Amino acid sequence: MKSETQKVNTNNFITERGTITDGENLTESESLTEENLRFTFKRTRFQIAASRIKRRIFKHVKIMRLLSVFTFAALFLLFIVIFRSLLTTIGLGYYLGLFSDFVFTPEAKIESINGVTNILILGKGGDGHEAPDLTDTIIFASISHKTGRIVLISLPRDIWIPALRAKLNSTYYWGNQKKTGGGLILAKSQVEEILGKPIQYAAILDFSGFKQIIDIIGGIDVNVENSFTDNKYPITGRENDTCDGDREFKCRYETISFEKGTQHMDGELTLKFVRSRNSEGDEGTDLAREKRQQKVIDAIKDRVLDREILLSPKTLLALKNTLAASTETDLNVSNTAILARRLFDSRDEVYSYVLPQNFLVNPPISPTHDNLYVFIPKDKKWDKVQEWVECVIDQRDGCQ
Repeated sequence: MKSETQKVNTNNFITERGTITDGENLTESESLTEENLRFTFKRTRFQIAASRIKRRIFKHVKIMRLLSVFTFAALFLLFIVIFRSLLTTIGLGYYLGLFSDFVFTPEAKIESINGVTNILILGKGGDGHEAPDLTDTIIFASISHKTGRIVLISLPRDIWIPALRAKLNSTYYWGNQKKTGGGLILAKSQVEEILGKPIQYAAILDFSGFKQIIDIIGGIDVNVENSFTDNKYPITGRENDTCDGDREFKCRYETISFEKGTQHMDGELTLKFVRSRNSEGDEGTDLAREKRQQKVIDAIKDRVLDREILLSPKTLLALKNTLAASTETDLNVSNTAILARRLFDSRDEVYSYVLPQNFLVNPPISPTHDNLYVFIPKDKKWDKVQEWVECVIDQRDGCQ
């Protein structure tokens, strides 16, 4: 091994000691192989190029950030559009909206005055019945969004309406004769005059839908307060039967009986129980029939709010479809969801009343009332009735 110093010429290479300029000599211990020097030179050129690129990019860093934000926003909006389209296609949006309204009960989505929403509930015979548009059931419902209290008041169908020269149960019919959808409007306005309360919404259910609802929930248990027999209950579909010349048209009717005590009723039997009006004694009056209607409403409420029904999607869907097919209403789906929540919350605070007949007079049948059996206010005004309504809605003592 030679002891003298070996000399190596470089062209501006970089070593651990720094830059070696052209013409400098390296000792043997500091020498680099030609291959290593070439690698180091190439790496240095790459680092310089990379540094220049970074500087150019970071000059435009704000633009890059804005581009990133814009890209994210565009992707997010695209996701929302696709998600909404999917919900609409498979119907989930409808049910999610109902669920949201049921849970949060937004006040802006339902009409009310001082936190109270009033609804008129009507029941009619429907197709296949004699006088299909006469309303045998007339119930005023007052729902408080503040107290959670629900008050139901049944009105006699035979209340005389002078402006129409007809009974209260025909207002829905005459309203529809004036214009499409006018039935609910006229019925609400006439009941408002009687009770002195604004009515925001109305709904009318026909008898076929009523029977189906009872059957869907598996029937109801009703406490029959008094035994009674009705020998002239009308048979559906025989309203115009000539009965082979029988002048009494006995073939148009059937005999129905109910024994005192709790009975389990299906849809058909329940309908007979609430419609019967030709039995002997007190059960043959409109007042008794209205009381029976209230009993059935209470029984339906208890059954619908039962856990077995509430936790059955199949049953709830069947109820929804039946109501949609057999009900006319000015309530929208949000209104319905909010009111359903109110009913659920108020299940132990539902108070039922029948308009007391001591406020009414049954005048002799005469041409004054077109020879009809009617009720008129005792003092020829509805003031006393309206005071009583205010009292029971507020749940004050001594309402008479």
